[in-house]
Amino acid sequence: MEGAARMKMGETLHLADRVNRISVSATLAVLTEAEKYKARGIDVVDFGPGEPDFPTPEHIKRAAVRAIEENRTKYTPTAGIAPLRQAVCTWHAAQLGTAYEPAECIVSVGGKHVCFNAINALINSGDEVILGAPYWVSYPDIVKYAGGRPVAIPTRASDGFCLRAADVEQAISPRTRMVIANSPSNPTGAVIPPEEFARILDVCRRRGLWLLTDECYSHFLYGDARPFSVASLPGAKECVIVAGSLSKTFAMTGWRIGYALAPAPLVEAMLKLQSQSTSNPTSIAQYAALEALRGPMDSVGTMLAEYARRRTRILEGLRAIPGVTCTEPQGAFYVFPDVSGGRSNGAAASDTLRIGRELLERAHVAVVPGDAFGAPGFLRLSYATSMECIEEGLRRLAGFFAGGEGSGL
Repeated sequence: MEGAARMKMGETLHLADRVNRISVSATLAVLTEAEKYKARGIDVVDFGPGEPDFPTPEHIKRAAVRAIEENRTKYTPTAGIAPLRQAVCTWHAAQLGTAYEPAECIVSVGGKHVCFNAINALINSGDEVILGAPYWVSYPDIVKYAGGRPVAIPTRASDGFCLRAADVEQAISPRTRMVIANSPSNPTGAVIPPEEFARILDVCRRRGLWLLTDECYSHFLYGDARPFSVASLPGAKECVIVAGSLSKTFAMTGWRIGYALAPAPLVEAMLKLQSQSTSNPTSIAQYAALEALRGPMDSVGTMLAEYARRRTRILEGLRAIPGVTCTEPQGAFYVFPDVSGGRSNGAAASDTLRIGRELLERAHVAVVPGDAFGAPGFLRLSYATSMECIEEGLRRLAGFFAGGEGSGL
């Protein structure tokens, strides 16, 4: 390497401003740290993963094998194969009552990729994007990467962490360009009622804003709630962007298939960006996704029934710990307890970054600190794990917040 192209020992690496504005995903950071402990042979109770602990259904895996055997391993259209785009539209119509055409659909490398493409296609430097806090960890950083400014509006545990239209409207400024709504929510499990979603849509339409609805957990709802998409409401399509994913509904997190449903001109803009970055999603995964959307959905009911059982137990256990309170999640597979009133080995319980580190170091329990979601004083625990792990984790948490180590190791 010549001259300026060669980095000298000790020389500062100057990175682009857009990269310096963002951080590594906090949830992935927790996963990495937990794996280090496991590699040392330490028994870690891992409440960190945001993915189903169920296998991908067999008929979907078989479709991927067939795709390999049939040599469907070449490049595909950047937006995804035509049958898959049609299947997304057909499935979304049947499940969520919308009316999209393939020209209004693009298949991407997971739901996160959809959010990244949509935000970078629409947000200019200085534009503001409203999101409810607690929020999914990646929203603010994606907005910052695009040069925008995330504007977080607090939601309340006493109100089930529900994003409210009145709060959204109050936060709008002349620079506001987009509102992000995530229902069911990661990390709280909050569900925005259809009537409140309609009010949020009305605010966005009146004020000329985009509404990005993240439907990743759309089919994981408890009680009498049913899957709902704000895009099914009259007049919604002109300003709504649907970010969908097969990751959670079909236990396909590693397959990396997501989709956007949006006005055709925006889909074309996202296609332009995708064509210069990832190109098409993996061809084999696309054929597996095609089978998922066309095939049976029995696995969803099986997963949801087990998650409901685990939700009951983990809520019961957390609420039994002195100083810990926890709102009942209405969807997804997370609990988001407030630990700010608890004791924790001498640390201030509101310092959840420290609590997260000490839980892993001392009790060998992996959680994600609420700070990552814009909610200091809280922890996110995923109950997408076995009942045995939940029981052991609760035992360790109780010991930790009582002032002991909690690990029993």
